[in-house]
This record gives sequence, structure tokens and C-alpha cells, in this order.
Amino acid sequence: MLSRRQFLAAGAGVLPAVVLGATAGRALASPTAISAMVEASGVAPAALAGFDNVLRSYVAERGISCAQLAITKNGRLVLARGYRYAAGGTAVPAVSPTSLFRIASLSKHVTAAAVLRLAQDGLLGLDAPVAPLLGLSTAADPRLANVTVRRLLQHTGGWDRDVSGDYLYLDHTIASTLGVPLPISQDHIIQYASRRPLDFAPGTRYAYSNYGYLLLGRIVEKVSGRSYESYVNEKLLAPVGVTRMRLGRTLRAEAAPTEVVYESQYTSRTVTDPSGAVVPTPYGGFSMANRGPGGGWLASAVDLARFARVFDAAGPVLNATSIAGMFAKPEIGVTESGSWYGAGWWVRQVTGHLNTWHDGSLPGTYTYLARLQNGFTYAALFNRREETGSLDFHVLSPQINAEIGKVTTWPTTDLFSNYL
Repeated sequence: MLSRRQFLAAGAGVLPAVVLGATAGRALASPTAISAMVEASGVAPAALAGFDNVLRSYVAERGISCAQLAITKNGRLVLARGYRYAAGGTAVPAVSPTSLFRIASLSKHVTAAAVLRLAQDGLLGLDAPVAPLLGLSTAADPRLANVTVRRLLQHTGGWDRDVSGDYLYLDHTIASTLGVPLPISQDHIIQYASRRPLDFAPGTRYAYSNYGYLLLGRIVEKVSGRSYESYVNEKLLAPVGVTRMRLGRTLRAEAAPTEVVYESQYTSRTVTDPSGAVVPTPYGGFSMANRGPGGGWLASAVDLARFARVFDAAGPVLNATSIAGMFAKPEIGVTESGSWYGAGWWVRQVTGHLNTWHDGSLPGTYTYLARLQNGFTYAALFNRREETGSLDFHVLSPQINAEIGKVTTWPTTDLFSNYL
């Protein structure tokens, strides 16, 4: 997850930035050499070869073993690629355009869309207070009564992870405080958080909150009367033909078919059992189940590009009012750079269009999705995130933006039918 400052920098240009790129001072290999090092699957039309070369170079230079890129133009899928780079003969499973990746916080716009759909159907008010809706006590902080659904959507609910920590990463602390064994559940996280004061008055400022989106997932379940995942599948994904997306699991042994392998230099104490064992951080250092609504989905870049069309115009999932609600300015206004956090999206007004974007980050995962002017949308997924500064997750967007300007004729075919 990018910091707020990094997000603002990402949105400072005409096109918001995807945060990837070449290491400063490192000479690029020739396109021929890159092609020999990186195995690519899927379709990259000749007119869009520049985008393909950017991703190939990035992957090869940094030794990222699994990646994807999907691009749509005016709602048509025009590029769909999976990339595999196996350095030093390392065995890496093939990556197709439909291989599944943990998408981390790109899950948030899915949850936000579910909430807006409930409101659209007259089942939920966006200004409804959250405490009575979920049966939360306000004894620890009476200001909890002022937390509304809308404030959860826009990260103005009152929780600041820079002050009190991210409750979704405090498994050991929560288990110890509550006197319960690992693994803890979402119920334990809510119980722990409800005993603590808020970090600021709701509605007064922005602070990114994974916990807020956990609560939104519980609201979806409470109001719909069904599991969060089943509601999203029926009301959001199935109507637009998204069939592969699902909630991820924590352990490697529980991985979904076609799910990539995640890489990280770090190890952590397991949160899946009380043994105290040290495990690779992506596989037991945090709980995927607890991340569900705010960071737990699996998807391919093609799936994300397909679902992104939901926000282009009124359709079977969201009407025009709901779409406007997704991108509405919060009560605190816009940032100094003119962007704002809507509902699961960062937003910037450009001439005649709203650019919207978000990234996602977990140990072993980095993802980015952007909807830009001129009908251009892209999703880029990786099985590593920046941990030591070597990946430079902050400079790819100038390369992507430059390639947009080089395309003289966009393909007119639509590849979505290839990836049902």
C-alpha cells in the first residue's frame, strides 16, 4: 500500500501513476535480449508492443518471476499478457493472462461497489451510523457513534494505523490481549478495536484504514443476510461475466488452481497457529481470511479490467447514481494536489473525465489498476512488492504514459471472449 504522500505524487500528472519502473542508472537490455529472458503468454498486438516491452524490461531487470498486464481501450480488451521470469534456472510455473494473483487493496473497490449496490437497492443508507448497524459498543469512545458507512468508504472513520497500528496485522497482540489462541478471527479484531479509542474525530481527516473496510464487509453480510463473498459473486461479478475471482487463503497448500507463487525476503511468526514457528511472510505471516473485504481477493489482470467496465457507465451492477457515489468528494474536500479518495478509488478531475486509480500491496504482492482519460484502463500485477528499494515501485507510469502517446492506431478487436 502506498503512503498518502506517494499516492498524491502518483496522481500529480495528467495521468495518475502506476508505480513501477526501471532502476536509475541501470542500462536496459535490448528488446531482443529481454524477449529471450522473459516468457510471455497471451496477446500483445504489434501496435501495442511498447507496453509489452516495458513490462518485460521491468520484470527481467528486477528478477520478478510472475507478472500480468491487461489493457482496455473504450471497454475492449486489447492486450492481455502473463509474464514468467525464471532467474538461474529456478522452476517457476507458467503464468497465463488468467493466472490468479492476490490483489491486496484492489479488493477495496469491490467492497465499495457491494456497499453502493446495497444502497442502490434501498437496503442501506450511506450515512447510516455503523455502531448500531453492527452492534458495536461506544463505551470506549462515544465518537464511534459518528462513524458512518460513507466515512468508512472514504477512510475518514477515525482509525489511523500510523497512530494505533493496523489492527489487521496485530494478530499476536490481539490474541494475547483477549486471551484467545491463534488464529484470530474478524470477530476478535472487532472486539479488540471496540475496546480502544478512535485516533481522531470521524469526518475530520483522511487516514487509510484496512479495519474500516473489514467493517464494510461485515455490513454487507449483515444487510444482505448472506456471506460477503457470495453476495459479491452474485450481485457484482456474475452479471458482468467475471468467474475466476475468489477470496484467497493464507497457506501455500491452500492456494487456488492457477494461483501464482508469492515471493518475499522476509519471514514472520506464524499467525495461523500458536506454535511460534517462523514462516515465509506471504504464507502464514498474516491472515488472508481477515483481509477479505479490504485485501483478500484473488483475480487476474483480465478480471480486473473486465470488472472496471462496471464504473464506465450504468449497467446491470451499478446505476449512474451509484457510480457517482463511488467517485464523490469526501466532506473533507480534496488534497493539495487536487485528488481525493472516493469509495475504493483515488480520484482526480481532468478535462472532461475523472481519472481513478488504486494500488495494492502485501508481502509477496504488488498490484495497480487505473482508469484514465480517453477510455484507457490497465491493470498490472506482480508477485513481489518493494521491500528494500530495489524494485522502484514509483516510476513506471511515465513509461506507460509515454507508450499511450505513441499508439497511432488502437486495435479494434476485443480479446475478452478469449478469457471467459
